Amino acid sequence: MQGLSGTYAFNGTNITMSPSDGGWEDKDVIGIDGFGHSIYPAVTEFNMEWGLMHTVDFKQLQDIYLTTISTGTVVVDLPKWGDATYTFYSYSGTIISRPTVGKYFAEYVKDVKLVVSNIRIS
Repeated sequence: MQGLSGTYAFNGTNITMSPSDGGWEDKDVIGIDGFGHSIYPAVTEFNMEWGLMHTVDFKQLQDIYLTTISTGTVVVDLPKWGDATYTFYSYSGTIISRPTVGKYFAEYVKDVKLVVSNIRIS
């Protein structure tokens, strides 16, 4: 279903700072079917990275993670996989990792990463 936010969002709440880098994880072929076609895993991951992020924005990511570990899964709006346009799509049943962070730089943190997994794209 097309994402209503038009940007990166978790459970309908837009994140305050879009990633500076993000993309779909390439998955290896897990087999070949009887017709000679490649078989891929049913789920994939989307990696988000921020080179520099204010601690307030990082706190939002941390709060999203803490909320979702109690509920289990999250609906996340990401750029639609394989689409010709930069359109956001709502993927349900996803799992997010705890955000990782590098060193502090003044009131900012460097090298923030967040992985969204268990995404069904086809």
